[in-house]
Order: sequence, then structure tokens, then C-alpha cells
Amino acid sequence: MPDFLLNDIKYLKGVGEARAKTLFKEIGVANFRDLLYYFPFRHVDRSRFYNIAELHGEDLPAVQIKGRFLSFLTEGEGVRKRLKGLFSDGHKIIETVWFSKINFFASQYKPGVDYVIFGKPSLYHNVYSIAHPEVEIYNPLKPPSGFRGVYTVTESLRKKGVSVLTFRKLLEEIIKNPAFNSIPEILPNAIIERYRLMPLKEAFIQMHFPESADKLQKAIERFKFEELYFLELNILRFSFERSGKIKGIPFSKIGQKFNHFYYNGLPFELTDAQKKVLREIWTDMKSGRQMNRLLQGDVGSGKTLVAFFSALIAIDNGYQAAIMAPTEILARQHFETLQEWSRTCGVTIDLLTGSSRSAQRKRIHEGLESGELNLIIGTHALIEDNVKFKNLGLAVIDEQHRFGVAQRARMWSKSENIPHVLVMTATPIPRTLAMTVYGDLEVSVIDQLPPGRTPVTTFVRFENSRVEVDNLIFRQLKEGRQVYIVYPLIEENEKLDLKSLEEGYQRTRDTFYDYKVCYVHGKMKPDEKALQMDKFVSGEARIMVATTVIEVGVNVSNATLMVIENAERFGLSQLHQLRGRVGRGAAKSYCVLMGKTNSGAETKKRLGIMAETTDGFLISEADLKMRGPGDLEGTLQSGLPFNLKVANLARDGQILSRARQAAMDVLAGTPELMKKEAAFTTSDANLHPLKLDTNEIRIAKNEIQTRFSKTIDWSLIS
Repeated sequence: MPDFLLNDIKYLKGVGEARAKTLFKEIGVANFRDLLYYFPFRHVDRSRFYNIAELHGEDLPAVQIKGRFLSFLTEGEGVRKRLKGLFSDGHKIIETVWFSKINFFASQYKPGVDYVIFGKPSLYHNVYSIAHPEVEIYNPLKPPSGFRGVYTVTESLRKKGVSVLTFRKLLEEIIKNPAFNSIPEILPNAIIERYRLMPLKEAFIQMHFPESADKLQKAIERFKFEELYFLELNILRFSFERSGKIKGIPFSKIGQKFNHFYYNGLPFELTDAQKKVLREIWTDMKSGRQMNRLLQGDVGSGKTLVAFFSALIAIDNGYQAAIMAPTEILARQHFETLQEWSRTCGVTIDLLTGSSRSAQRKRIHEGLESGELNLIIGTHALIEDNVKFKNLGLAVIDEQHRFGVAQRARMWSKSENIPHVLVMTATPIPRTLAMTVYGDLEVSVIDQLPPGRTPVTTFVRFENSRVEVDNLIFRQLKEGRQVYIVYPLIEENEKLDLKSLEEGYQRTRDTFYDYKVCYVHGKMKPDEKALQMDKFVSGEARIMVATTVIEVGVNVSNATLMVIENAERFGLSQLHQLRGRVGRGAAKSYCVLMGKTNSGAETKKRLGIMAETTDGFLISEADLKMRGPGDLEGTLQSGLPFNLKVANLARDGQILSRARQAAMDVLAGTPELMKKEAAFTTSDANLHPLKLDTNEIRIAKNEIQTRFSKTIDWSLIS
């Protein structure tokens, strides 16, 4: 970008020092470029004038009206002070109201002058009013202007006199400057031609001042592609660099321990999906390149068994394996399961967590350094500096979205040779999101449940069905089963009107007084939490009242019913994770989603999806479309390096695919983009390299540097 676009925003006519500080603090606008990329959150059609008599109903769109102010009146005192204006189109009257900068607006607009006002009318006491309307002097020589952008304006900006109209004036100042005509294109010319994209300069103009709906759409598509292209370029360059620089340990055989467990120790027959995933993992491990694979599998699909087989491959080839879980509960569950399996094939195994005692830690550290210990299960304790391996060959990261990137990378530095990496998640991730957040990983999917797992029947019920739900709980308890009751919060929150865990625990004890009730929440001390969990796992407690701390790591096959209170407060993916705690045995299982009686149509639709399907991938797709990627658990923590301003991962899958292909083409033909020092090689036959010239390479590097505030620290593994 030329110096023109990097000019401090305070030097733009109409800004100044004070407004510049507020613009940066409120919306991150520091220079001309930032303002150009501050896009409208929507566009409105200003191609016609409305008559006040046309306004009917309550949910009205923004309208523009031509007329005159009849009078102004100041009402209220202090913070309640407001300026009210009566505006007439010559036939009827509408109110206008301002709650800030009252003296300014009172002196700005004069009765008897023709104005055009624009805003969204609200109906209050049968009178329409527009709060903080845009106001312009009517120019009979200037017809209605068609589409206009609407910008987000914070209260602090309003106090500095920055309105939607101000944004337009500031942007006009930039665009009419002769230097604007010289801004360079930031996408390679070959990509613009191949994908028929609108050039950058024209796209800026049409985004802020669209001439037609068609040109606006083309500008939006250009910026969506641009965002996703640079996102994919940033992600994929690490993958390409790894493929050339990071060699993997070649595991040459499937050995005795693997075969003994496969033929003599399997708890159940592998599904076709598990076999397919194991073939993919084995292909990676024997290839001589580092495996870096994401394993997706629904709750109960058998990911732990696949991880154990993967560990056996490493162990049979003379290496060690580690499985890291985010919580002690989950780590202990893995250990208890894998300890039993390990006995059948002669694998030495141990557990390392934050609560491991000193003597146990000493024994484990010595066993790992000597190589006597084949397999270690643990929590964050595995990445402590004093934990060293003799020859770690495989690192498995379970529920990986709960670990930061740097934490996962530290596992890779635990051995002289860089281990193969398998990261697992039970949260199904839509393809478009997986391509973005985990774009540097190969992806495997287990899309079948093992035999014996009964699908969970899900009901949506509301507060007025409480007796029916209590009766269902009684029936399950009388049959000898166990029940989860899940609440969203620990303490009462009046604003959100949620039931607290404490109230729920007390009500449950009072209602089901013949049965022992335990409780668990995230703020409990580990020992206390473990004690309560053990009561439920052992069957001593028949009901567990809990928060989402039970989302992973609790495996009680006798639990056949889960009641989720205030289900409307959870995302669909999280509801699906919670539901996975039941149906883990052969007995028929149920999940009841309890919502507010007055829940709206959208809430009922969301919860209805849970009742219709148990397919985690269908649910995650629906969740992504309804809530956006930022709300899916863990996605922001694990990957999106900057906020998407225009693109939407739920709706822009086709654009994402094209942008990803373009990034792959560029990286295949332009190793200079990868350089720290060395180039890379790739053998992907599907790539169609696009060679960039020196200036295009420089621009691409600058854009990546500008857009991404956080990236993986590769010094941790190189």
C-alpha cells in the first residue's frame, strides 16, 4: 500500500486529534486504509421517498422522508434529557428524537427548511418516531441516491459527532483524493483474471457507494474472496513449509503388540470407519513425513480405540507414545480404559496429572527417560519442562480445542525426533470451518458408531411440562438407572433468568428424596470434584446435578437420562456433546431439553434440530449457520487469526474452496512466500501453480503481516 493509505486518520479532513483517538479506541481505525476496510454492516435502498402515511405496523425498515421541521422541544433533565423534533411531510407528522449532543442538533436544524431525514421508525404510544435520524438539506437537483451503507456507530463516536453521515463524508474525502487512483492491487493479477474478481479500487467504491445491487454484490464477493484467500495463504504456508522441512519418523512395521491386541484384545469389532481411519494413519506413519492429522469423531464413535492402535504402531517400532487430555477427569478415564487394554498386549502404561504425588512423578519421569514406560496418559503436566522422553514417536492430543497452539506445540519438543501428531475432537466441525481453522492438518472422520450404542431419544419440553419430566426421571430411577440434570450456571443470574445449580440441587433432593444426589461444578477443588464424580460412577449417587463440567470425561453406562435446564442458553454443538454422556450402554436412553415456556420461534427451531437428529455433523452445520463460527466452542481459541469482516464460513463455502485453491496454486508456484530461509517442495498433483512476480510477492507478504496478529510460533518445533 502506498504512503497515502497509511496516513494517520487524524490528517483526514473532518477528523483531527480528538476524533482520531476515539476512532482508534472504538473501532480500531488508525489510518486511511483502516477506514476503507471499515465496511457497512448493511446497505439500505435510498432510491425513493416515503410518505409518513405509508408507515404501518411495528417492525418497519429504515425509510427516508422529505419535509420540514415544525418545532423543537427539550424534555427531561440530566441523563434523561432529550431533544424532540416534529417533522412533517406536508400531510402527516413524525417525531424525531436525540439523546446526546442536544445543543448541537438544536442549533443545526431550522424550521421552514426542506430536509431529508433517514432512519428506522419505532412505534411508541401510537406515535412513530425516529431516534438520531440522518438529516441532510434537500437538494431538488439531486435525486434519491439508491443504495447507501450503514455503519456501526458507538455511543462514544456519537459524542464526538461521528455519525453514519460522517463516515460517508470521510470516505468521500479519501476516494476523491487523486492519490486514491494510484493504490495498487493486493491480489495477483492472475487470480483476479482467473476468478473474475472486481479490482480493488472499484471494489472499495462500490462497497461504500454502490451504483447498483449488482455492482455491490460483485464488490462483496471480491472482499469475501480476498479475506479467505489471505486466511488460507497464512494457514497453508505452514503446512507447505512443514512438508518440505519436517521429516517424520518412518515406522516400518505393524508389530507383535498391535497384532496381539487386534486378534485377542479387541473389546468390540472395529467399524469400517475406524478401519479406514487407521489405514490413513498408518499411511502417514510409514511415509517418512511427519503425520499431522485431525481425527473427528462423534461422541462414542471409538476415537480412543483408534488412538490406542496408533500408539501400538509407535511402540512396536521402538518408540513411546503420549496421550494428553484437557482435564484430569478425562485423563483418568482414558488411563483406566487403556490400562486394561495394555495388559492384554504387554504395554507399560502410567498416568501423570497435576495431582500426581512426588514419588509417582519421580517414577514416571525415570520411566519416560529410560524408555521403560511405553505409553503415558496425562494432562498439561505432560508439557512441564522436567518431563523428558527417551524417544517419543507419537503425541495424541484429545479434545484439542481446549489447548492453546503453543501448548500443543510444546509436546513436539519433548524428544530428539519430532513425533507424529494426532489431534482428536468429539465436537464435529463443519467442512468449511475445518478447512479454515485446521487448514494445516489432514482430516480423518469416524462417521459410524460401534455396535451396541443405542441412539438417544431427545425431547423438547418447557417449564409447563415439569411434572411430565419428573415422572420420566422417577421411571428411570425405579428401573435402577442413573440421571444427569445439567444447569448452565452456578450462581443465580437475574438478568438471564437462569436457574442456579444450587437451587436445582436443592429442588432435586426435595423431589427425589429416596435417592442420593451428588453435584459437580467447575469451581470445586479437584479432590472435592473427584469425590462427587466417584459417587456417581460407583452408583452410590443415582442423580448428578452438574454444570457443563461433565461435557467430556464422564462415562457411566448406567446413566440413561439427561435433563438439560435452560437449553436455549447452549449452542447446538454443546448440547450434542452433553447428550453424548448418555446412551453409552445398551439400555434405551433419553435427553430432555428444557426451555422457557415463552421461548420464541427461533429457539424452538434450534432445539427442534436436536430432537430430529443425532448426527453431530448435521448439528454442527446448523449451529454454524445460526450462530456463526465465533460461538462454536473452541474455534476462536484454536484458530481464526483475525475476525472476518465480510465472509461468512457458514454461507461462503464455495468462495472458501476457490480461495483455498488459489492459495495452494500460489504457494506451489511461489516458494518465496514460504521463506524463512529455505524453499519447500510439494508433490500434490492437483495444484496448478501461479507464479507471482517480485512485487506481487512483496505485496502478499505485507498483507499477511498486516492482517494477522497471531500466528503459530514455529520456533517451538524447529
